[in-house]
Amino acid sequence: MTDNNDMAGLQRRLAEFAAARNWQPYHTPKNLAAALSVEAAELLEIFQWLTPEQAERVMEDPESAHRVADEVADVLAYLLQFCQVLGVDPLAALAAKIDRNEVRFPVRRRGGGGEGGGADGTMDGDRHSSE
Repeated sequence: MTDNNDMAGLQRRLAEFAAARNWQPYHTPKNLAAALSVEAAELLEIFQWLTPEQAERVMEDPESAHRVADEVADVLAYLLQFCQVLGVDPLAALAAKIDRNEVRFPVRRRGGGGEGGGADGTMDGDRHSSE
């Protein structure tokens, strides 16, 4: 892969970009986490008042598609910088989390309430892959 498409190459480019502008003193874990949160909120803002149907079609409009792509890039950039500062391998962290969630949330068979539900048909409440 090229530097433009692999994780380490993108992290290197982000670090070089920040270094060229003397931004490293500001790229603390706290500041990067805060920036990541702000950018995630800006992504959410695009969808804030859309119906579920409108949200599913958001990429059909070139202007909104561009906004979504830009915010996704901002979220990913801050996440990669955050991981680099703390020495977290984001792909390894994600793989380990998926492994834990596969054990924590086994696939339920018929009669077990189905996906996301308990045996009595109610929602179990804790069914998010990020938890």
